[in-house]
Amino acid sequence: KTPRRQPRMLFTYVKLLLMAWFWGGTFIAGRGLAQSVGPYSGAFLRFAVASVCLVAILLKMERRTVRLSTRQVAVLFVMGMTGIFAYNVLFLKGLKLIEAGRASVIIANNPVFIALMAALFFGERLNVLKVAGILVSVAGAVTVITHGAPASLLSGAFGWGELFILGCVASWVAYSLLGKTVMTRLSPLAAVTFSSVAGTVCLFPPAVMEGLLTGNPYPIAAWVSIVYLGVFGTVLGFVWYYQGIQRIGPVRAGLFINFVPIFAVLLSVLLLQEPLTLSLLVGAILVSAGVCLTTLGAHRA
Repeated sequence: KTPRRQPRMLFTYVKLLLMAWFWGGTFIAGRGLAQSVGPYSGAFLRFAVASVCLVAILLKMERRTVRLSTRQVAVLFVMGMTGIFAYNVLFLKGLKLIEAGRASVIIANNPVFIALMAALFFGERLNVLKVAGILVSVAGAVTVITHGAPASLLSGAFGWGELFILGCVASWVAYSLLGKTVMTRLSPLAAVTFSSVAGTVCLFPPAVMEGLLTGNPYPIAAWVSIVYLGVFGTVLGFVWYYQGIQRIGPVRAGLFINFVPIFAVLLSVLLLQEPLTLSLLVGAILVSAGVCLTTLGAHRA
């Protein structure tokens, strides 16, 4: 059994590494998309593509009718409004104003703030590793936001771009905590699919008001970004991540998230010619170390 299992395990690790690469690439694709497409239209088109794929995968993999209670419908709707609607509109708004590499390092704090909010709202225990991870990760985020000058926070030396990306973190934390309640009876794939559809439907009216149906045709590069964000950054990323959790456990799978800001910074330097500053490098290292400590702390807890 062991020789047969080894290629499968290796394939799982490869897919998790590719997942981190795809998620890192979303910042580069989002940065490009934000320059030519409005945030509501871009978010709608991304999740229109993703929702069609997710529904097809859900029907193929689960092969059963999913019955939802009124409470589940309400929670999934709010998940769609936070993790799909708000997150992606703020994501594109932020990436229009700040570099992809900086945005990725700020958003990489998601697991840390999820752990902190889970302790506040669900009573999950904070041990030494978790607390250390939170402090280190926040220090990394502050380093990136302030360009290595934390004292500038007192004078408000960061702009709307950083605030939008911080809003992404808040939206994703809300989405994830809501997911903890609904995924006790729904599979992760079903929860992601239904919330994606709900968010897509809600994004359509503001996208139309923004000029989705009447504006000038989008350039080919924008469509490439939309397909990448929808298929690779959303569908394959989520499906492979949850497959990894099933096969090797949430702790080992979660550690691959540490590669996301690293890949994003690398791609932003190579593809967008963004500067690799000392504050960005130090911040990325601190955030990755903090997320790693928090993940290991969750395992011990």
